[in-house]
Amino acid sequence: MDITIALYSHDSVGLGHSRRNRALAYALAEQLPALTGGSVGGLLIAGHPDASRDPLPEGWDWLVLPGMTRTRAGYGARRLGMEADALRDLRSATIDAALAALQPDLFIADRHPFGIDGELRPVLANLRARGTATVLGLREVLDTPRVAAAEWDALGGAEHVASHLDAVWVYGDRNVYDPRLTGELPPALARLATLTGYLSHGRPAGRPSNPELMSPKPPPPYVLTVLGGGSDGAELARLAASASLPEGHRHLLITGPQMPAEDIAEIREVAARTSDATTVVRSASDVPELIAEAAAVVCMGGYNTMAEVMATDTPALVVPRTRRRQEQPRRAHALAAVGAVETCDPEFLRAEELSAWWARSVTGRTDRSHLDLDGLGLVPRLAAELLPAAVTGAAVTAAAALRTTGPAAVHTAGPTAVPAHSEVSRHVG
Repeated sequence: MDITIALYSHDSVGLGHSRRNRALAYALAEQLPALTGGSVGGLLIAGHPDASRDPLPEGWDWLVLPGMTRTRAGYGARRLGMEADALRDLRSATIDAALAALQPDLFIADRHPFGIDGELRPVLANLRARGTATVLGLREVLDTPRVAAAEWDALGGAEHVASHLDAVWVYGDRNVYDPRLTGELPPALARLATLTGYLSHGRPAGRPSNPELMSPKPPPPYVLTVLGGGSDGAELARLAASASLPEGHRHLLITGPQMPAEDIAEIREVAARTSDATTVVRSASDVPELIAEAAAVVCMGGYNTMAEVMATDTPALVVPRTRRRQEQPRRAHALAAVGAVETCDPEFLRAEELSAWWARSVTGRTDRSHLDLDGLGLVPRLAAELLPAAVTGAAVTAAAALRTTGPAAVHTAGPTAVPAHSEVSRHVG
């Protein structure tokens, strides 16, 4: 390969980080050769065994690390009987050895610049000593400004983090939500940041190798409930399974592969008591297509689910997770404010309200053409800027022209605080 790229995601909870990186890998594999004149391949470093179920472009492969997950005491081993510090060191050494052999030209870390408990610190030092360009990729919403500031401080401060990076890519639309303006991205990191647009258009399909995860597409018309990984979606799934369906519609409820088996069994029982038109499956290989063809979709507010929804004109009710982080509520309300979705706090949503929402939403579609959904088109041009060789002047100029000049010059649309809502917020355009 003329150009080698490595992407890292820690994957302690769910698969959102690795799936975001997988979308980037496909975009880079498809578009970067035309910008650089060289072939492109690479490695996706992930921390969850389910990540490698999805295929990669030719010339790319997975490196799946021994898993770590959140515990009450911090991070701990997902399966191995090792102390957290020892497992972190094992993961760090594995990553470092792999990248020493691979010699990547570009390294992209998703969300956590130093990985779990600092596992990437020695890795980044070695990469930068070898001249590898290093990038931090961020979803557009981190958390409340106070929480985000505390997290940067815990890493040694924004200036320290910035010293390890060449660029920060924020995967969102600055006219919807700009973390440089909310305070989630401090000045030292904001100076390195480019808002790319949402990673929506051009996302690759997932094709699980396990036939049990394949689901038959329901005949239209149908409504859809999709819960991302599903580890925290059981309450919404029960609610959706108990709601009344619009006349003549079927209902496909995708729990997510990480929902506990006992919760899935209970949800199937609820669905069977409510309607024989509801089908409950753990996972599906073609969720973006299912969303696009649905009459309406109910979902949580994770980044990847929202990116898939934004690429369609399907009416969406976003019921964000409100525990642990405020990321999902802030995203849902920002998108509702620009007419892209409707949203409701899960504390206030009832089956009757969901039934009513479905009944009125299946008769229309939602225009999202005003959103910047082309991040997967810009990222390869930003990558070309960082690569030292074989980059044409035209490619660099095109990418540079799309950069923003910093927070002071950015349009300030989008909320900096998230209001509490006691009913469905109706902002569909």
